[in-house]
Amino acid sequence: MMDLIVDANILFAALIKNGITITLMVEPEIHLFAPEFLIEEVMKYRKEIEKKTKHSDEELNEIFESLKEKINFVPANEFQSFLKEAEKISPDEGDVPYIALALKLKIPLWTNDRDLKEKQTKVKVYSTKDILERGW
Repeated sequence: MMDLIVDANILFAALIKNGITITLMVEPEIHLFAPEFLIEEVMKYRKEIEKKTKHSDEELNEIFESLKEKINFVPANEFQSFLKEAEKISPDEGDVPYIALALKLKIPLWTNDRDLKEKQTKVKVYSTKDILERGW
């Protein structure tokens, strides 16, 4: 069993392409968490996602709805006390909520953002490749 914080680039990859990312996301032994605002991020970039995918609008909605059921979305007020620490260690302000949630839950972050993996050491970060190498 593995618990992970999932970031936007992982969710976007799953929505765009029917590949290994979505396969891992629906793996029953992998439990996913994300800041609640990730739902808004998907809606904000919906048009870009639609342009990059071969899925119909209806298929994209179905995939997103099924992934939303798989991810435990955490409201910002539940990890707010970790935001200041996350701000200090995050290489990018857009990653602060993910780092704060990882600090609160004490679990790794799943992202393919190399800066996040290389420019901070407080939160364990796994790429999709790392997860595959761990036997998933």
